[in-house]
Amino acid sequence: MFTRLKALFSDIFGQESHQRLGDEEILAEFKKRYHNFRLLLTANKKTLAIMSEMEQAMRGQFVFGMAFVRSQATAASVNVFRIVKHLSEIAPGKYDALFERLKDLQAQITAILARQPQTVATELLLPLEKVGREMSDQVGSKMANLGDIMTRLDLPVPAGFAITSLAYTRFMEDTGLQDEINRLIQAVGADDHSTLLPLCSQIQQMIVTAELPVDVAEAILVGYSELEGKTHPGVRVSLRSSALGEDALGQSFAGQFRSVLNVAPEDLLITYKEIVASKYSPQAVTYRLAKGIPDQDVAMCVGCMAMVHARSGGVAYSRNPLAIRDDEVFIHSAWGLAKTVVDGAVSSDLFVARRGNPPKLVTSQISHKDRIFFCDPLAGVCRQEEGGALAEEPSLTDEEAMRLASIAIRLDETYGEPLDIEWAMDEAREIFLLQCRPLRQMESSGVVRPEGQFGKPLLAGGVTGSPGVAAGPIHRVSRDLDMLTFPPGGVLLSAEAAPRWATLLGKASAVITERGSSAGHLANVAREFGVPALMGLEGAVAALSGKGEVTVDADGLAVYPGRVEGLLALARPVEQDAAAHSPMHAILRDVLDVIAPLNLLDPSAPEFAPEHCRTLHDITRFCHEKSVTEMFRFGQDFHFSKRASKQLKYRVPMKWFFVNLDDGFVHDIKGKYVTMEEIACEPVHSLWDGFIAIPWQGPPPVDGKGLLHIVAHSTVNTNVAQVGDEYAQGNYFMISKHYMCLSSRFGYHFCTVEALVDDRENENYVSFQFKGGAAETQRRTRRARFIGDLLEEYSFRVELQGDEMRAIYAKGPKDLMLDRLRLIGYLLMHTRQMDMVMTNETLVAQYRRKFTEDIDGLLREAGEKHMREVMREEA
Repeated sequence: MFTRLKALFSDIFGQESHQRLGDEEILAEFKKRYHNFRLLLTANKKTLAIMSEMEQAMRGQFVFGMAFVRSQATAASVNVFRIVKHLSEIAPGKYDALFERLKDLQAQITAILARQPQTVATELLLPLEKVGREMSDQVGSKMANLGDIMTRLDLPVPAGFAITSLAYTRFMEDTGLQDEINRLIQAVGADDHSTLLPLCSQIQQMIVTAELPVDVAEAILVGYSELEGKTHPGVRVSLRSSALGEDALGQSFAGQFRSVLNVAPEDLLITYKEIVASKYSPQAVTYRLAKGIPDQDVAMCVGCMAMVHARSGGVAYSRNPLAIRDDEVFIHSAWGLAKTVVDGAVSSDLFVARRGNPPKLVTSQISHKDRIFFCDPLAGVCRQEEGGALAEEPSLTDEEAMRLASIAIRLDETYGEPLDIEWAMDEAREIFLLQCRPLRQMESSGVVRPEGQFGKPLLAGGVTGSPGVAAGPIHRVSRDLDMLTFPPGGVLLSAEAAPRWATLLGKASAVITERGSSAGHLANVAREFGVPALMGLEGAVAALSGKGEVTVDADGLAVYPGRVEGLLALARPVEQDAAAHSPMHAILRDVLDVIAPLNLLDPSAPEFAPEHCRTLHDITRFCHEKSVTEMFRFGQDFHFSKRASKQLKYRVPMKWFFVNLDDGFVHDIKGKYVTMEEIACEPVHSLWDGFIAIPWQGPPPVDGKGLLHIVAHSTVNTNVAQVGDEYAQGNYFMISKHYMCLSSRFGYHFCTVEALVDDRENENYVSFQFKGGAAETQRRTRRARFIGDLLEEYSFRVELQGDEMRAIYAKGPKDLMLDRLRLIGYLLMHTRQMDMVMTNETLVAQYRRKFTEDIDGLLREAGEKHMREVMREEA
């Protein structure tokens, strides 16, 4: 046996016996191990913080992009490697199998992050008449829908062609743009407006100045030449974005990408690059982040169609977007190009039709249309600031409006869903369809506010762009710089309903605009985000600027001063389903599946081994447990009395054992015991203060049923430590002056308390983990929740998983952190055997009140004591 023990001990240093090392050598080895142990704990804390942040992103607590997923996954992987390396330094050669296990997990994460959307396009360009709805992965949903309408329904769509996802991929990869863009996003980040604007500007400039691959440029020019043959020489065209995923229900990208109208043939190639570059406009990047859509999933296809010189244009909804049970057709119209309607530049005429054969006009509202966009004779579009005589005239006749209603109804019935249709009517009064996408309807509030119910509004009127009620401080935006100072929860106030303001919808509580309608891009995106929007509210900028906090009632068409709580109580909860099922969240979920789940819970189980580590969290848990064990064993393995554990003597010897890591004792302890006065560790003293502050009144009174459960469960619970286990009744501390780690196993329970507390506030933390019990799972789980609820009252961040409770309090001042340790000390003493009564709601409520009163009194007394000490020192 002696020979076998010598062989076992020699594994650590490769020597025949530890006893050959002198005290100085042992001390040097101990310091090296302690240094690695501290570094391991630091890396462990960072890893858990990274996991927590990723979980918060998964729960939709903030928006993120692919750069976040990659950087967090990389940071977690790097820190876990450090943990394994430091454990290897603590116990050389003993846990080397972890390196291979970590390598396998890193490979899994790399494979997930390397996934790229696969394009199925085989052509660089496709004529619109050869495009169907099933080809959305090649030409984007916008052009696929138009091609399907042209070929399947024979409805009027301008002649044209689609520049496919293959052309985009060739452009981005052959020029090296994609790699450079990925590098910039990774290095700079795109999560705040201060970095977003210059980053987007730099990327867009790179794309516009890059040379198109020769075959892509030739394909576009050949496509235009064929379009001339179908129309007339020199035909002007519109180039429209048709990104993959654009125009899908719930992620329309409405107004987030660029469309260019009335393009001359000599400008085709540069305009194509400008539309590709619009993928990286600030509003488009923000939209993708908010919707959880990976950057690489959005290949920018582009549609090129013969330009319609519009007499009037606008948007038709095949059903009411603001009332899910209303199937009437809503047609918004303005003079000239549809741009004025979709960009929210003017208030539009509204025609409402009831379904029928033919449809019947129900109502019409003619607005003052003071701006007109029309095609410039040379190139581009012109804006006429004054509508002149046409400003008050209807932009459609009733008969024309009903023709449009018939088309909208036919499309709705064919595709079996509500639709949002952009249209234009030329000088010959022929209607052309320019865009068709699914329409997201919202439930109408059906509220008619009695006059004066909520006081006198600051302003009333306008139209509902997106329903709902919200409050926040007014923040006017009129230029891009205003976005940099936009406050979270602010109310966006603007003269125009410009699509670029969609960048702020992730922050805004509500939107108010002087112009625009429910048909505009900004209203569309506001509905997707669930942000109340009140539009077409004349005089809003002058009346509301500088008014501070207001309450916006988009349903009741009014803006009130301050917070109107009675009105806010009527607000509907914002839907959160879109992000939860987004592509970005799916990737994060896959990455988290390799990082976050914890499978290794019981250190005494045979499965607690490197080969059973299935996630990075498993590795961190294994390494943390083994590092503590290895440090505890140091004194025993080396027969080094100066560093061996000392037993606490408090009146009588107690089952509390201490290993001094560095300066945890006031002086060297010669004998077997240490007193509390000889312990220099401040965290231990605070924990002890809480532990002894209020005497334990003994086990809770348990009923016969509860006792029967406990006795029966104890016979089958493999997690209950046996009497012969060296840890069965022990509480083992590793300490230095400012650090403590308690590993406690009371037979039925397991807990760890770890704390670092000194004057460096940002590094301070107190963590508490509690698991186990003698009762059945339901009672143990309830006790874990009971403890967690108490800790949350004192601002701990708590996570619960079955009967395991994990809590952490970080980055607090020294006095506050020591108070948190007193609280935990109290709970260690007083929550013992509480699982016996966790089904007795009356007793649980009594204990909850008692614990809260005790803890408040304990912390108050500690605070008063601290103040007396401060005053004494000052005196």
